[in-house]
Amino acid sequence: MTQTGRDLRIDFFRGLALVFIFWDHIPGNPLAQVTPRNIGLSDAAEIFVFLAGYAAVLAYGKLLQRDGYLVACLRILRRVWVLYVAHIFLLAVLMGIVFFTNNHVEQKDFVGAMGLDYFLSHPQQAVTDELLLRFKPNLMDPLPLYIVLLGALPVCLPLLLRWPVALLGGSCLLYLLAPLPDMNLAGPQGGEWFFNPLAWQFLFFLGGAAALYSQRRPADAPRPTPTGPLFIASALYLAASAALALSWKFQLPDDWMPKLMSDLIYPIDKTDLSPPRLLHFLALAYCIAVILPRGDWLQRWPAREMCRMGQYSLEVFCLGVLLAPLADAANNLLDEHWLVRLATAMAGLALMMALALWLDFIKHFGQRRTQPAPRDPPPQLLHGAR
Repeated sequence: MTQTGRDLRIDFFRGLALVFIFWDHIPGNPLAQVTPRNIGLSDAAEIFVFLAGYAAVLAYGKLLQRDGYLVACLRILRRVWVLYVAHIFLLAVLMGIVFFTNNHVEQKDFVGAMGLDYFLSHPQQAVTDELLLRFKPNLMDPLPLYIVLLGALPVCLPLLLRWPVALLGGSCLLYLLAPLPDMNLAGPQGGEWFFNPLAWQFLFFLGGAAALYSQRRPADAPRPTPTGPLFIASALYLAASAALALSWKFQLPDDWMPKLMSDLIYPIDKTDLSPPRLLHFLALAYCIAVILPRGDWLQRWPAREMCRMGQYSLEVFCLGVLLAPLADAANNLLDEHWLVRLATAMAGLALMMALALWLDFIKHFGQRRTQPAPRDPPPQLLHGAR
């Protein structure tokens, strides 16, 4: 897996986020205890959206500057269409798996757990809502969010490249307005999107701004160090967030935290990406960027396999969505033993790695087949070589 000029850390953490999303959606999975949501205020969703913005602006920004706005816009819209088709196909396959599993596993109501009751009670309206990205069963929320955010990129990308501060200022204002009533996209039966795009767009464009900064930063600029004030402040916030997250696992008195602080922190809402969640992720991203530079470690196993999964994030994400209910069904059939839960989680990870490896093999095999065969040297050169 050779790369030229590519920051493999982006691929690595995209792959890691996909693993965390898969593990977090298997009920009772012991490996989910080591994912970010159990040791802080944010989780893999923030990693996914931030790096999606980073990768999108990095790729399409270069395309816009090289080939012009029209080419970049058409490429973005083509990608949006691919994501939309993948979402419709994935939802159809997921429903087939869940309905089949529900008929053969009596220990659990998988239809209810996956939020598919609406499809059974209102099938015609559910199909319409599915096409409009309104009907999203459990596990399916990240992909429609990404479709909407990427669909806004043809308008926002030129602004971000030319006036990044103005674009981020407008994005921040929209983020602050997102918790207000009626500031979310509608869902079925009067509901709303679980991920409010008006809030999560701020994190997406922060990722894009980080990509621009990494490209425009002078090569001789001093690197941040773990002794800098921003790093220390970020580390302290991460430590306080971890203590708060761990406190939820214990039965503490209701008044253990001062009311003023409680009112400031809660609710830690995921739908509107509440400020404590956003700050936790930004602190985590900054600390990791400082202490984990590029290096040969990204070329070694298992980091190499994480990078490969990150490079095929759409396909691996879709597979993880389909594997999560299957792993849950296997756990229920085998009496929820912790060894079974561990085995199904690791088996799913192995299948995700195998898919990325297979896709990488197909890609490079196709490239080798399309390369022109070397021509024979001219006769005079053959004669001179004797």
